[in-house]
Amino acid sequence: MAKRYNSPISYRLREIPVKQIKVWKDAQARKLDREGITELARSIKHEGLQNPPMVQKESKNVYLLMSGQRRLAALKRLGAKKIPVLLLTQGTKYDLDDAKAASVVENLHRNKMNTKDMTAACVFLSESIGKNKAAKSLGISSQTLKKYLGFAAVPDKLKQFVPKELSRDDATRLYQSIPNVPKAVLIAERIIPLDQRLRKKYLYYLTKSPKSSHLKLLKKAKAGLLQQKVSLELNKGNARKLRSLAAKNDLEITEMAAKIMSEYLKRR
Repeated sequence: MAKRYNSPISYRLREIPVKQIKVWKDAQARKLDREGITELARSIKHEGLQNPPMVQKESKNVYLLMSGQRRLAALKRLGAKKIPVLLLTQGTKYDLDDAKAASVVENLHRNKMNTKDMTAACVFLSESIGKNKAAKSLGISSQTLKKYLGFAAVPDKLKQFVPKELSRDDATRLYQSIPNVPKAVLIAERIIPLDQRLRKKYLYYLTKSPKSSHLKLLKKAKAGLLQQKVSLELNKGNARKLRSLAAKNDLEITEMAAKIMSEYLKRR
């Protein structure tokens, strides 16, 4: 978690009208789990509000919500007119970017967050405050953030090749291996002409050794492809035997040949 959230903050407990609390636009657009809000409202009704939402004063009779969007939604569901809040003092007010990060970080630490929720949070934060700030706020590395973001993190200059020339997976894997956009675009242009199997093998070796030259990676990729189609020429006697076996097993001749070869190799 970023240092901003480890720093001591100062606030005082106040009670203010719900209608005076303003939810910043981006947070308001976020989807809230309806069942979760209902369950939280039930808990607040029976056990009380254990942790009041945090706000800061924006203007006269207007308070900007810093954290506690789910709690605020639950209190509204209960019909509350006035609610207790933690009002930040002037000296420890957040700027809007920090407010966005604080809200999402709080959301991440509720109960157990699955990978899908984590990805959605990473995308939301990256779009709101940028990838570098998002990674710092979440306490994760830029590389880990990229993995959560997946294709959402791929820059537009690479996305332009999708889906006609590269698949989403290809573009994502390429960018995760080569975060330098101009270099990634150059590699994309080089691997687009390759057939799909060779391209995937190339990207596999690129992931393992991102500093290797294009020619070296291409050579490894070609060497790594197994020759799966093999042509055999049989003499007349063996050809008849193969045809007979295929008929007995109700298989095509090529299927019978593949089965014989597979069983032979298993015994070796």
